[in-house]
Amino acid sequence: MDFTSGQGEQRYEAFVRAAASSVVGLDFDGTLSPIVDDPEQAHIHPDARDVLVALAAEVRAVAVITGRPARQALDLGGLEEVGAAVGEAGSELYLFGQYGNERWSSSRRRIVSPRPPKGLATFERELPRLLRSHDAGEAFIEDKGLAVAVHTRRLPDPERAFEALLPALRELAGQHDLIVEPGRHVVEIRSSGMHKGVAVRTLADELDAGGFLFAGDDLGDVEAFEALGELQEAGLPTLRVCSASREQSALVPMSDVVVKGPEGVLQLLAQLTADAHDLRS
Repeated sequence: MDFTSGQGEQRYEAFVRAAASSVVGLDFDGTLSPIVDDPEQAHIHPDARDVLVALAAEVRAVAVITGRPARQALDLGGLEEVGAAVGEAGSELYLFGQYGNERWSSSRRRIVSPRPPKGLATFERELPRLLRSHDAGEAFIEDKGLAVAVHTRRLPDPERAFEALLPALRELAGQHDLIVEPGRHVVEIRSSGMHKGVAVRTLADELDAGGFLFAGDDLGDVEAFEALGELQEAGLPTLRVCSASREQSALVPMSDVVVKGPEGVLQLLAQLTADAHDLRS
């Protein structure tokens, strides 16, 4: 792991001391799962299950907070099985899908979800024409139920297509009272009012967290990092972990620790687990 400053190392040590009462929040894509061309094939890192189960024994709770639909994250991550093992460790696994709109936990084991936002169905009907008008008719459209994601990764020039589509998608979304969430060669269109920062604050309040770690890799994780900043100002030990890549570096200046992709995230969590266990022993 690379601490962004001496302060980052101090925050890591403070979080280790508070681990038993703390929550660890994790993004899915790019953090627990490698980024792949087909989002339906983004399976969790093979080491993640064992690392998360061991971690759960040292912290109050583990939470996956993702833009993916909850059911998809459960299936791709094998999180129901992970949740069962976490429960045996005396902890709890939470899943917040679609930026916090959907919720699941290993104790309740059912997905709680609102209705799709108004305007989304009309937006979807108008979307193919917009893509064709920007020579991006082959872009992959992912219907998430509560949101729509437009992926440019499979196009001949993904970055150029992304830059061309983003303002047009933002304009069309605004016409239907929707917002856009840019990511790594993907633009998500969804309702406003919910983001990962809200999910972080919700968990911190509900669990009376004594500390909070969040690991993410993309622009959709900015609000979670900002929420940790607020918790830190309130006196909680926090740790912001960036799963860095060549495609996206926006989180690096906001981070306390920078690691290399999902493998680096899991190595950090394994180290954290060992350090917390040693301190408790």
